[in-house]
Amino acid sequence: MLFDITHITQYNYDEPVRESVMELWMQPRAAHGQNLLNFNLDIDPPAQVFSYVDSWGNTVRHFDVPHPHTRLTITTHSMVETDARPPLPGALDMAEWDRLANDFVQGECWEFLRPHGYAAWSPKLRAFCEATGVAELRRLDPLTALDRLSTVLYRGLDYEKGVTGADSPIDEALEGGRGVCQDFAHIMITIARDWGIPARYVSGYLAASRAQGERSDPQATHAWVEVFLPSLRWVGFDPTNDILACDRHIPVAIGRDYSDVPPARGVFKGDAESQLFVGVSVRNAAMEAGEPEFMRLGAPAIAAARRRASSAARLDQHHQQQQ
Repeated sequence: MLFDITHITQYNYDEPVRESVMELWMQPRAAHGQNLLNFNLDIDPPAQVFSYVDSWGNTVRHFDVPHPHTRLTITTHSMVETDARPPLPGALDMAEWDRLANDFVQGECWEFLRPHGYAAWSPKLRAFCEATGVAELRRLDPLTALDRLSTVLYRGLDYEKGVTGADSPIDEALEGGRGVCQDFAHIMITIARDWGIPARYVSGYLAASRAQGERSDPQATHAWVEVFLPSLRWVGFDPTNDILACDRHIPVAIGRDYSDVPPARGVFKGDAESQLFVGVSVRNAAMEAGEPEFMRLGAPAIAAARRRASSAARLDQHHQQQQ
C-alpha cells in the first residue's frame, strides 16, 4: 500500500520566547516491509536541522531556533510504501517458552525485557490482571497468550481521548477503565515482559478503518506493541483495536516506552504560555490517484484537523499524546 502522510505541529506563544530547542521522532522507518519513498521537514521560523540514527535504528532530528518568536510550526510530509505482512501460524508449540528463556534471546533483547518508565507494574495492574484472568493465559503458547491478552485489553478498557495525558502512568487508565493507544501499549508491554517476552513500544501512524470497527482516530498518531518470538522474530500487536499490525500500520520509531520516542519534545526560554495544535492526515495515495483533485484531502482539511486536535501544553513537557 502507498500512503501520503502529513503531520503538522504548531506552538503559539502569548508573548515572544527567546529560544526553542527541539528533538523530533517523525521520520517513518525504512525497515523490512516498509519503504520510505520521500520525507520532507519544514520548520517555521527556519532552523538548521541536525540528524542521527539512534541505537534502535530511529532517525532523530534536532534543531535550535535561537531568536525571539511567537510561533513555531513543524510540518512533515512522508510518502511510504508498505507490504502485506506474512500470515502467522494459528499457534506455536509450548517449547517457545524455553526458546524465549535462551541466554541469546535474553542478552540480545535485555532492554525490552525490563520495566521502564511508563511500562512498569503497579498494584492496580495486578488487580486488573487478577480480575480478568490474565495470569491464566501464561499456560498457553506465547503467540496464543499474546493474542488473548490483546483481546482482554480491548474488551477491558474503553478507548477515549482526553482522559489521560502524555505523562500519565498506566494506573490512570486502569482506574478509569479507559484511555488511548499509548495506555493500551504500555499495559501490554508490561505484562509481556513479566512473562519473559521481549516487548517494545512502536510509535507511528495507522490508516484506521472505522468501517472495520477500529477505534483509533484516523487523524492522529498511533502506538502499538511489537513482541519478540524466536520462531517468528518481531510480531506487532495493536491492542487498541485488537488486531495484528498490518500494512496499514506505519512505524516511525521504536523504544522501551513512550518517553523514548515522543514525536517531539523540547524546551524554550521565556515565561510565555503556549498552546499546541496538532493535525495528522494519513491517505491511501494509491486509492486516491484516480479521484478528482477537489475530492482529495488538502490544506483546508489539514487545518480543520489541526483545530480539532488543539490542546494546551508547555513545550518543556512531552508535547503530544498519541491517540
